[in-house]
Amino acid sequence: MGDYPDRTPIALWRHFPIDDQTPDGLAAAIIDFQRTYDFDLVKVTPASSFCIKDWGVDDEWRGNSEGTREYVRRVINSPEDWIKLKPLEPKSGALEAQLTCLKTICDELSQFVPVIQTIFSPLAQAKNLAGGQTLLVHLRKYPEAVQTGLKIIAESTQRFIEAACKLDISGIFYAIQHANYQLLSNYEYEKFGRVYDLSLLSGVSEKWLNMLHLHGDNIMFNLFADYPIQAINWHDRETYPNLTEAQALFPGVLCGGLQRIRTMELGSPEHVTTEARNAILATDNRRFILGTGCVLSITTPRANIIAAMKSCEQ
Repeated sequence: MGDYPDRTPIALWRHFPIDDQTPDGLAAAIIDFQRTYDFDLVKVTPASSFCIKDWGVDDEWRGNSEGTREYVRRVINSPEDWIKLKPLEPKSGALEAQLTCLKTICDELSQFVPVIQTIFSPLAQAKNLAGGQTLLVHLRKYPEAVQTGLKIIAESTQRFIEAACKLDISGIFYAIQHANYQLLSNYEYEKFGRVYDLSLLSGVSEKWLNMLHLHGDNIMFNLFADYPIQAINWHDRETYPNLTEAQALFPGVLCGGLQRIRTMELGSPEHVTTEARNAILATDNRRFILGTGCVLSITTPRANIIAAMKSCEQ
């Protein structure tokens, strides 16, 4: 790791609303997207509800430009509800459907390009089960109940990861949404997040491409420099650290460099090219994958995606 590549790797991903409601639909959309652009890795992007739907949540597609769905039914309303959760099995329901989707994608693509499956952290899943504010209130007022729920969520997640690892994936994309000083303190994240993160990541230690995603602004980047992962992705154009700072903090591969709204969605191909080249220079084109800090908007112009790809070849 750290050698100069013959060209800069690039990885972009997006949601596929409506298509993501069936395993065949999502698999076909992701395969088509990859065959169109030929990225250097494929991140499988189900709706965030795939891992919690079997607990009874409901969500709807309402036109969000990220392609994400809105939750219209939660299942955690009182502290006691955390204790009522039961571990899910990946052999049925929405989890089985996602494994079917993943198998189709791997069968078509994994011999040509690495495929990584999105895994939401237990805290991220808890947020979607309860709602963001309810989770934070319960976490501080009823920590034992929340810890019970997180253990159950982590057990279900571990079962799904074990099943996914039997397919031809190269690793996972582990999405963390609460390592953010606007939401939690360092102590709170250590207590309610890190312990589950490290336990789940240990289950993919034999895979060679596990990428961590830190979502949002004001992130606790320094807490993750020792995580057992190969790559890290965050909103580097919007929050600390920038790419140069991050290379000094994290020994693995950085994925970022492109602002997904201002540049990729609303900018011109010239803006994309300039930002991409600046990112490549900032990292000395080593330990670096050109990408965005999160999903592309579904309205991102094709011309801007092509511009990003051409920037990697020059």
